[in-house]
Amino acid sequence: MAFAQGAQSSSLSAVGTSRKKHVVIVGGGFGGLEAAKALRSSDADVVVIDRQNHHVFQPLLYQVATASLSPSDISVATRAPLRRQKNCGVVLDEVQGVDLERRRILVASGSVEYDYLVLAAGATHAYFGRDDWAKLAPGLKTLADATDIRRRLLLAFEAAEHEGDADARRAALTFVVVGAGPTGVELAGAIQEIASHTLPEEYRNIDTSTARVILVEGGERILAAFPPASSAQAQRDLEDLGVEVLLGQRVTDIQEDGVRLGDEFIGAYNVFWAAGVQASPLAKTLGVPTDRAGRVCVGPDLSIPGHPEVFVIGDMASVRSAGSDRPVPGVAQGAIQMGRYAGKVISEELIRGSSPARSRPFTYVDKGSMAIIGRNRAVAVVGSQQFSGFFAWLLWAVVHILFLVGFRNRFRVLVGWAFNWFVGSRDSRLIVGDRQLRVIEPQGPGFEANEEAPAEQT
Repeated sequence: MAFAQGAQSSSLSAVGTSRKKHVVIVGGGFGGLEAAKALRSSDADVVVIDRQNHHVFQPLLYQVATASLSPSDISVATRAPLRRQKNCGVVLDEVQGVDLERRRILVASGSVEYDYLVLAAGATHAYFGRDDWAKLAPGLKTLADATDIRRRLLLAFEAAEHEGDADARRAALTFVVVGAGPTGVELAGAIQEIASHTLPEEYRNIDTSTARVILVEGGERILAAFPPASSAQAQRDLEDLGVEVLLGQRVTDIQEDGVRLGDEFIGAYNVFWAAGVQASPLAKTLGVPTDRAGRVCVGPDLSIPGHPEVFVIGDMASVRSAGSDRPVPGVAQGAIQMGRYAGKVISEELIRGSSPARSRPFTYVDKGSMAIIGRNRAVAVVGSQQFSGFFAWLLWAVVHILFLVGFRNRFRVLVGWAFNWFVGSRDSRLIVGDRQLRVIEPQGPGFEANEEAPAEQT
């Protein structure tokens, strides 16, 4: 396996000089890492390629976005969990396409040959044809997204503190979350808790508890993938916190100063997007059928039509579990199980020449669904059992601690959560990047002496 234009990575160069079978895994998320681990005993050269050098625990991104955790608490260098796997290397590069006939993938610095390929590049935000909304309503898929949302969120309170215009102050303290899946629900609940419980004593000119948090959902209920009873409980919990839940509403326009729902315009300087996802653009380069979300329609063994050596897993794959009419959901446990399955199939074929696992269709085991609404508030569905309140919150916390990669991250998150639970503080309130305040009528310390200052202060 070697770059056509010369390898720039020592890891990949070493792999390229071998005569062993070459297994390339694209993506260092849950699915990619599990596939690599499943190949630890195989006599093959394995390489994981990712454009980022770190693995992120995406279910907790919203806690970085809302200042409960730091980025390093939920991330780990991709090399770390693979450091003892001698047959596996890691390459930092961006995959741009796949040449199925020549068994090569195209990367930013050349091309890479493979005998087996596992595509686990994940998904990105879907704006349903309105990509111009992306800058105005950021989504939450990466650490960069999380720190950007945190910056916008914290700057909103800073701007409101120095805003003399009542309408502008109201817009600065209005937060609209579009989409009421787990991410939207958790984000809305966390923002409301920050405004109502964390910040009120820290500002002098505003009452942060008057902030308006609006959760917009186009469907008939929030958490549509959960049983109706759990959805109803989650909505009651959100409304008890102070979140406004708007059902059956669709966003028709997003502007710098607000969002339009049908004919109604809501003034809001901050709109956060959690309404939909689409598969990585890499899926389109395969030239095989995809669903409406751009996910590759794979076979029962997770391979693509006509190419049993190419597997697509995680958020990139559209597949139904054996014996089920429902597609495998785009959640961490689905990606993990797909990664293990694909890795096992490849490992068996490398060792025996055939794989008993491939003859058995992929079967997804649903280990439950959970969503946290706020402190001591959550809903959880495990099998036929439904839980809510403190027990569901505790169950959610335990499960997420266990899923984190690395003892260090588990320890730090556990200590951080315990501290926040007892003190009610959110200490990761760092504003990184552009710190410009959107203020129309400046007031307060630092502004009176500068009457000719421009409307937007820094």
